[in-house]
Amino acid sequence: MSGIDPAVARRVRLLGLDVDGVLTDNGVFIGPVAGARVELKRFDIQDGLGLILLRTAGLPVVWLSGRASEATALRAAELRVEELLQVPGPRKLAAFDELLMRRGIGWEEVAFVGDDLADLPVLRRVGLPIAVANAVPDVKAAASYVTRASGGHGAVREVIELLLRARGDWPNILERYFAQAEKAEKAGMKERIPL
Repeated sequence: MSGIDPAVARRVRLLGLDVDGVLTDNGVFIGPVAGARVELKRFDIQDGLGLILLRTAGLPVVWLSGRASEATALRAAELRVEELLQVPGPRKLAAFDELLMRRGIGWEEVAFVGDDLADLPVLRRVGLPIAVANAVPDVKAAASYVTRASGGHGAVREVIELLLRARGDWPNILERYFAQAEKAEKAGMKERIPL
C-alpha cells in the first residue's frame, strides 16, 4: 500500500474523518478546573494545515466522532470544518448516510479515515477507506491505504497530501495557499490562518 490510486483520488468529493485516534492520539485529559469538569485533547498542527489546504482545493471535510466533546467542537470551529457530527459510535453509519444523502454525494465518492471498530461500517461503504497506523487490525484489514503516521501525529496531513498529489492538485494548491497568505498580509489582515 504505497499510495492512493489517482483514478480513485479524482473520484473523491468529500473527506470524512473520525476524531479520537485519527485527529488526536486517542488520549483525553479530564479533570476539574475551578470546580468545573474540563476535557482537553491534543490535535496536530500539521493536520490543521492539511485541512486548510484541502479546503483551498474545494474538498469538504466532515468530522464524525463517536462521542460528544466540547474540545472537538472548538477545534472543528477553529479550522472551519464544514460539518461536525458527534453521535454514539453505533450510530455513525446512519448519521453519515443522512449527511451524504443531504449533500447528494455517493458512498463511492467518499474517502474516510478511521482507527477503531465503530468506524468499520463506514469504512466498508466508502470508495476510499483509510486506516491510521495505530488502527486496530480489523480496521487496517478493511482499508485500501494505511498511513505511516499515527493518529494525532500527522496521519491526516499524510492522507491529504497523498490525495491532493494523486489528483494532480498539489503544486496548484500550494501556489494558491501562499498567494492567499501573501494577499492577506498585504491587506494588513490581523486574523491569522488557523492551523
